[in-house]
Amino acid sequence: MQKSIILKAEGLHKTYETGKTLSLHVLRGVDLEVRKGELLAIIGPSGSGKSTLLHLLGGLDRPNSGAVSVNDITISSLSDERLAAFRNTQLGFVFQFHHLLPEFTALENVAMPALIHGSAFATIREKAAGLLKTVGLADRSEHKPTELSGGEQQRVAVARAFMNNPQIILADEPSGNLDEQNGTKLHELLVEFTEKRGQTIIVATHNPDLIRRAHRVVQLVEGRLVTGVRATL
Repeated sequence: MQKSIILKAEGLHKTYETGKTLSLHVLRGVDLEVRKGELLAIIGPSGSGKSTLLHLLGGLDRPNSGAVSVNDITISSLSDERLAAFRNTQLGFVFQFHHLLPEFTALENVAMPALIHGSAFATIREKAAGLLKTVGLADRSEHKPTELSGGEQQRVAVARAFMNNPQIILADEPSGNLDEQNGTKLHELLVEFTEKRGQTIIVATHNPDLIRRAHRVVQLVEGRLVTGVRATL
């Protein structure tokens, strides 16, 4: 039985002005459908627009034209305030650089999305601790980022992305700064979240191991997506 569509992008164009008379047309009419519980890999050479596409899909930027819908809500048309609230509760992000807050512990960093949403730390502490346990860092909860290795910091970032039970996780080169061993651990975590929790994950990557583990791979070529590279859903 085919799974339901959770995200749809239609006719996405994105242009950046590079000077008074010059512009860079990065995306040229991108169409994409993502199904619930899918681990989708977006590939393409550096500068092909992978990060730009992720930012549009996650509401971190807006297209010049076209639309992005999540569960039939057209997020690209929401006001800035409503879009920020939607991102906080419905979407999770993992970037190449973990972006942990250095003054807070691993546990507090994981809890941050819920704290921003207005939850009291006492009420969500147990959940944050459970997520750290899931990513193998239960014994590092009171350590600050500077006391953690690069691989550990990125796993904290993964746990943080799941804090508000998002509909979709978007990951931009999540293992790009990790060695092979830590990168493999991270990939196994992402696969586990899709297979055991039915989580939808969209990842932009160059990593062959992560590409191999994906349910489906799409490629950006000259600002357009070539779909159907491989599918198992």
